[in-house]
Amino acid sequence: MGDVVNLYEVATERDPADPPEFRGGMARLGPRLGAKALGATVYDLDPGHSICPYHYENVEEEWLLVLDGTPVLRDPEGEHELAVGDLVHFPVGRDGAHKVTNRSDAPVRVAMFSTVPPVSICVYPDSDKVLVNPPGKVFRLADAVDYFAGEV
Repeated sequence: MGDVVNLYEVATERDPADPPEFRGGMARLGPRLGAKALGATVYDLDPGHSICPYHYENVEEEWLLVLDGTPVLRDPEGEHELAVGDLVHFPVGRDGAHKVTNRSDAPVRVAMFSTVPPVSICVYPDSDKVLVNPPGKVFRLADAVDYFAGEV
Protein backbone atom coordinates (compact mmCIF):
# COMPACT_ATOMS: atom_id res chain seq x y z
CA MET A 1 0.00 0.00 0.00
CA GLY A 2 1.19 3.51 -0.79
CA ASP A 3 1.28 6.52 1.50
CA VAL A 4 -1.93 7.29 3.41
CA VAL A 5 -3.25 10.68 4.54
CA ASN A 6 -6.42 10.98 6.62
CA LEU A 7 -8.50 13.98 5.46
CA TYR A 8 -9.97 14.42 8.94
CA GLU A 9 -6.70 14.19 10.90
CA VAL A 10 -4.07 15.87 8.70
CA ALA A 11 -2.55 18.97 10.32
CA THR A 12 -2.86 22.24 8.43
CA GLU A 13 -0.54 25.26 8.54
CA ARG A 14 -1.37 28.94 8.21
CA ASP A 15 0.68 31.49 6.26
CA PRO A 16 1.01 34.68 8.34
CA ALA A 17 1.80 36.59 5.13
CA ASP A 18 -1.77 36.03 3.85
CA PRO A 19 -4.35 38.77 4.50
CA PRO A 20 -6.33 37.99 7.69
CA GLU A 21 -9.56 37.05 5.86
CA PHE A 22 -7.63 34.49 3.76
CA ARG A 23 -5.45 33.07 6.54
CA GLY A 24 -7.00 29.60 6.72
CA GLY A 25 -4.90 26.56 7.46
CA MET A 26 -3.92 24.32 4.55
CA ALA A 27 -2.21 21.02 3.87
CA ARG A 28 -1.21 20.08 0.32
CA LEU A 29 -1.63 16.34 -0.02
CA GLY A 30 -0.42 15.63 -3.56
CA PRO A 31 3.30 15.94 -2.73
CA ARG A 32 2.85 13.86 0.44
CA LEU A 33 1.28 11.08 -1.60
CA GLY A 34 3.69 11.35 -4.54
CA ALA A 35 0.91 12.44 -6.93
CA LYS A 36 1.83 14.16 -10.18
CA ALA A 37 -1.40 14.54 -12.21
CA LEU A 38 -3.90 15.08 -9.35
CA GLY A 39 -3.75 17.44 -6.41
CA ALA A 40 -5.64 17.72 -3.14
CA THR A 41 -5.53 20.31 -0.39
CA VAL A 42 -7.29 20.30 2.97
CA TYR A 43 -8.32 23.73 4.27
CA ASP A 44 -9.36 24.74 7.79
CA LEU A 45 -11.36 27.98 7.86
CA ASP A 46 -12.10 29.96 10.99
CA PRO A 47 -15.31 32.03 11.01
CA GLY A 48 -15.07 34.88 8.50
CA HIS A 49 -12.24 33.32 6.47
CA SER A 50 -12.21 32.32 2.79
CA ILE A 51 -9.94 29.96 0.89
CA CYS A 52 -9.13 32.50 -1.82
CA PRO A 53 -10.82 35.28 -3.82
CA TYR A 54 -13.62 34.49 -6.29
CA HIS A 55 -11.95 32.91 -9.33
CA TYR A 56 -12.10 30.36 -12.12
CA GLU A 57 -9.49 28.15 -13.70
CA ASN A 58 -8.88 28.06 -17.45
CA VAL A 59 -6.99 24.75 -17.39
CA GLU A 60 -7.61 22.96 -14.07
CA GLU A 61 -10.77 21.08 -13.15
CA GLU A 62 -11.58 21.20 -9.42
CA TRP A 63 -13.84 19.49 -6.87
CA LEU A 64 -14.80 20.56 -3.34
CA LEU A 65 -15.70 18.08 -0.57
CA VAL A 66 -17.08 19.42 2.74
CA LEU A 67 -15.53 17.50 5.64
CA ASP A 68 -16.81 19.55 8.60
CA GLY A 69 -19.03 22.60 9.11
CA THR A 70 -21.25 24.61 6.80
CA PRO A 71 -19.24 26.72 4.33
CA VAL A 72 -20.87 29.12 1.91
CA LEU A 73 -20.08 28.60 -1.76
CA ARG A 74 -20.29 31.55 -4.13
CA ASP A 75 -20.61 30.49 -7.77
CA PRO A 76 -22.05 32.09 -10.94
CA GLU A 77 -25.59 31.29 -9.69
CA GLY A 78 -25.18 33.03 -6.32
CA GLU A 79 -24.41 31.82 -2.80
CA HIS A 80 -25.26 28.41 -1.35
CA GLU A 81 -24.70 26.97 2.11
CA LEU A 82 -23.10 23.54 1.93
CA ALA A 83 -23.22 20.65 4.42
CA VAL A 84 -20.88 17.87 5.49
CA GLY A 85 -20.53 15.34 2.68
CA ASP A 86 -21.48 17.76 -0.11
CA LEU A 87 -19.32 17.34 -3.21
CA VAL A 88 -19.19 20.11 -5.83
CA HIS A 89 -17.54 20.10 -9.26
CA PHE A 90 -15.99 23.26 -10.76
CA PRO A 91 -15.53 22.89 -14.52
CA VAL A 92 -12.85 24.73 -16.47
CA GLY A 93 -13.87 28.26 -17.46
CA ARG A 94 -16.33 30.89 -16.23
CA ASP A 95 -18.98 28.32 -15.29
CA GLY A 96 -16.56 26.96 -12.69
CA ALA A 97 -16.04 30.27 -10.85
CA HIS A 98 -16.11 29.87 -7.07
CA LYS A 99 -15.22 31.18 -3.62
CA VAL A 100 -15.55 29.23 -0.36
CA THR A 101 -16.18 31.21 2.85
CA ASN A 102 -16.94 30.27 6.44
CA ARG A 103 -19.84 32.50 7.51
CA SER A 104 -20.74 30.30 10.49
CA ASP A 105 -19.62 30.58 14.12
CA ALA A 106 -17.78 27.24 14.00
CA PRO A 107 -14.68 25.98 12.15
CA VAL A 108 -15.00 24.57 8.64
CA ARG A 109 -12.83 21.88 7.02
CA VAL A 110 -12.97 21.18 3.29
CA ALA A 111 -10.87 19.32 0.75
CA MET A 112 -10.23 20.64 -2.75
CA PHE A 113 -9.18 18.19 -5.48
CA SER A 114 -7.83 19.25 -8.88
CA THR A 115 -5.98 18.24 -11.96
CA VAL A 116 -2.36 19.46 -12.00
CA PRO A 117 -1.46 20.78 -15.47
CA PRO A 118 2.06 21.97 -16.29
CA VAL A 119 0.65 25.46 -16.95
CA SER A 120 -2.34 27.07 -15.22
CA ILE A 121 -4.28 30.26 -15.81
CA CYS A 122 -6.62 31.58 -13.12
CA VAL A 123 -8.96 34.56 -13.62
CA TYR A 124 -10.26 36.76 -10.77
CA PRO A 125 -13.38 38.50 -12.16
CA ASP A 126 -14.00 40.76 -9.13
CA SER A 127 -10.56 42.40 -9.38
CA ASP A 128 -10.04 41.96 -13.15
CA LYS A 129 -6.77 40.04 -12.69
CA VAL A 130 -5.20 36.89 -14.10
CA LEU A 131 -2.63 34.58 -12.49
CA VAL A 132 -0.30 32.65 -14.80
CA ASN A 133 1.79 29.68 -13.54
CA PRO A 134 4.59 29.41 -14.36
CA PRO A 135 5.96 32.04 -13.79
CA GLY A 136 3.60 32.61 -10.83
CA LYS A 137 2.77 36.21 -11.72
CA VAL A 138 -0.51 38.15 -11.40
CA PHE A 139 -1.52 40.71 -14.03
CA ARG A 140 -4.37 43.19 -14.42
CA LEU A 141 -6.37 42.41 -17.54
CA ALA A 142 -6.55 46.16 -18.29
CA ASP A 143 -2.76 46.13 -18.82
CA ALA A 144 -3.10 43.93 -21.91
CA VAL A 145 -0.98 44.89 -24.90
CA ASP A 146 -1.29 44.20 -28.62
CA TYR A 147 0.05 40.79 -29.68
CA PHE A 148 2.90 42.36 -31.70
CA ALA A 149 3.76 45.13 -29.20
CA GLY A 150 7.55 45.32 -28.76
CA GLU A 151 8.22 42.75 -31.47
CA VAL A 152 9.07 45.06 -34.36
